[in-house]
Amino acid sequence: MSFPVGQVAKLAGITIRTLHHYDQIGLLTPGQRTHAGYRRYTHADLARLQQILLYRELGFPLDEIAAILSESTTDDLAHLRRQHQLLTRKAEHLHQLIAAVERAMNAHTTNIPLTPAERLEVFGDFRPEDHDAEVQRRWSHTPEYAESSRRIASYTKDDWLQIKAEAAAITADLAAAFQTGRPADSRHTMDLAERHRGHITRWFYTCTYDIHRCLGDLYTGDPRYTAVYDAHAPGLAAYLRQAIHANARRTT
Repeated sequence: MSFPVGQVAKLAGITIRTLHHYDQIGLLTPGQRTHAGYRRYTHADLARLQQILLYRELGFPLDEIAAILSESTTDDLAHLRRQHQLLTRKAEHLHQLIAAVERAMNAHTTNIPLTPAERLEVFGDFRPEDHDAEVQRRWSHTPEYAESSRRIASYTKDDWLQIKAEAAAITADLAAAFQTGRPADSRHTMDLAERHRGHITRWFYTCTYDIHRCLGDLYTGDPRYTAVYDAHAPGLAAYLRQAIHANARRTT
């Protein structure tokens, strides 16, 4: 039994172009071809693809993955054991990053030098000061909090209105891409994710790709953040998370 390239791409959650690229560089050559020359992937090919995607998720470049998979003395179980060990380490690292991000997420809501009237104009009925206690308790000791607090202390009402307008424009463009069916890993959508990351870095704190991935995970893991994005389009939070992860992957 074998599978056409489109079905494999759908099963793996990647693009057909990615599979073609893997074939071109010799990383994953389909085991069968039709008389017309179309690619057909066997069960062994799918097992190799799973290994490739796991190593990609762990941050390995394609040339290193090719070298790892070419080791004749390494069987599938050995690969799985290695990946389990690496994933465990990555999970521990991500847990630390998530904790840091959680402590920094709402740092911009404190120490905002605006008058009550200006706050109403910028934030509406949202009161940043209502969250001060949680912010201080969870995030005040992080460098992200310190950087964000230092920067927002100088922001004027016009700065906040510009921040609000830029964020709204990014969210609107993301919602439009989602609703028109653009894949989360399309160049257009990944560029929107990069705009999202750049917005955070520009106004609040240095948002690395690792931190950005953790933010994406928070958007689907914390109902409060999910609700903010899904209010624009149901499922938008998950879509943004996928785009953030795809954008981070294309930098490796």
